[in-house]
Amino acid sequence: MDVIYVIGIGPGAPSFGLLGSEEIYQKADYILGSERHLEILPATYQEKGVVPPKKLAELAQLIVSYPEDATILYLASGDPLIYGLGKWLSEKFKGRVVIQPGISSFQYLASKVFLPMNDAYLTSSHAKIPDFDFLLSLPKVFMVTDKKIGPYEIAQEVMKRGLKKVLVIGENLSYEDEKIEILAEDQVIDRQYEMNVVVILNEGFGIY
Repeated sequence: MDVIYVIGIGPGAPSFGLLGSEEIYQKADYILGSERHLEILPATYQEKGVVPPKKLAELAQLIVSYPEDATILYLASGDPLIYGLGKWLSEKFKGRVVIQPGISSFQYLASKVFLPMNDAYLTSSHAKIPDFDFLLSLPKVFMVTDKKIGPYEIAQEVMKRGLKKVLVIGENLSYEDEKIEILAEDQVIDRQYEMNVVVILNEGFGIY
């Protein structure tokens, strides 16, 4: 059985992808990724692109259906091992997976507001209810959010506990419509937030 390459493409814009992918694009028989991920492929390799099913069981079936000598490339957002498919793929297809890390959305947002990631706690609200009592006891939390629990819901949890926090909200990071806001918990409005990451900081934490 041939190799499954998992490449982290960075926060989104092609300019933030890591060098060294061209050789893998060339030798791959199938390149899996969302429609947005496949847009970064050079035109020469577009015909290899496959949008995989979202359910993991169906994704596994698709990969198994390919010829044993096929070279498969999976494009993942950010860094595949930071709330990405890297862990699942490496366990499901043990011994076949090679991971090339990318710049995570956490790293990108931190760089935009000059925030050191030392001692940061990394988490996600995707498909789960976060333990806000624990998270809000920490001085620096980076969270990938979803439509169910996003910036507004996080701010409400802060206010419920009578805490004072600073929220850094990054939307559509690295794209032309990128938006970054630094707000107190009572300034976060109830609206739809696009592809976002939130950093929760103690009040008075120095950022620029």
